[in-house]
Amino acid sequence: MPSLFDPLQLGAVSLANRIVMAPLTRNRSQGLVPGPLAVEYYRQRATAGLIISEGAQITQEGQGYLDTPGIHTPEQIAAWKKVTDAVHEAGGKIAVQLWHVGRISHAEFQPEGAKPLSSTNRQANSKTFTKEGFVDVAAPRALKTEELPGVVQSYVHAARAAIEAGFDAVEVHGANGYLLDQFLRDSINDRTDAYGGSIQNRARLLLEVMQAIVAAIGADRTGLRLSPVTPVNDAGQDSDAQALFNYVVEQLSPLKLAFLHVIEGQTGGPRDVAPFDYAALRERFKGPYIANNGYTRDMALAAVADGSVDAVAFGRSFISNPDLVRRLRLNAPLQKANSATMYGGGAEGYTDYPALAD
Repeated sequence: MPSLFDPLQLGAVSLANRIVMAPLTRNRSQGLVPGPLAVEYYRQRATAGLIISEGAQITQEGQGYLDTPGIHTPEQIAAWKKVTDAVHEAGGKIAVQLWHVGRISHAEFQPEGAKPLSSTNRQANSKTFTKEGFVDVAAPRALKTEELPGVVQSYVHAARAAIEAGFDAVEVHGANGYLLDQFLRDSINDRTDAYGGSIQNRARLLLEVMQAIVAAIGADRTGLRLSPVTPVNDAGQDSDAQALFNYVVEQLSPLKLAFLHVIEGQTGGPRDVAPFDYAALRERFKGPYIANNGYTRDMALAAVADGSVDAVAFGRSFISNPDLVRRLRLNAPLQKANSATMYGGGAEGYTDYPALAD
């Protein structure tokens, strides 16, 4: 039986263990560029089999929160290169999460104060984090059909930038009520063109993005994150989430992606928020499957051992436990994170959590 601590191959990326650091927004990239603190933060966590970075916006329009990094300008590429070099020097592997928030944004982040872009004109009942604190998101503008090829190319540009920056792989953010999820769910997508209506139409943009990135950087360095039933960011349940995500995964499987990363239940919340058969996705995806959300050590050990997942992603526990892999291996106590220092600020609550004493 495989163990949580055994090596794993994800496409072109060889992992030392099956413990993945999930993407975690920390709002510490002033000027939208990761700085020296980010270099140290990721280096400290390089014992993870794979680090998936915080979401990095693929364009200026893709930004939705204060001080989140991008992965589309030369300055951002150069800054991320320092991060990837540090992780590699520490023996780790790192992927970047390619992020476009869609309607979960504010005019202050958009070029010339424009409306955020989405599948719809309807405003989300959600908040975003700005220099004024948490505020309501802005009303969006529905993307025109003829604009969508440009969106696809923005993802491709960011994927190429990620490889230039030294990342081992990319993870496309198709989850948590952000842009691609806004196209997938009929609770949000009210379009009448070729990207709205049927499951096939609503999945079209995501599939075009994945196909284009695979063509640009290779399937063996491309992964995807999905969250079939999470309600975060005013993402109402799809009328038939099982059929929608079964279809998406069936269409993705022939691409031979490096991995599929699935949030089970409500992101950061209950796993049973809505009925869903995750095993059906696992059966349809003929590649490595990473599970996420609320996994304890015992749950992770059992899931890997019985083959229901290939790896497990841990989020918040990596914030306060830079040596999480060692703690899980030894079954040592975990430190609790300070919620007051999760978003924004400096080293406190970011790089100052201690490792286990030798």
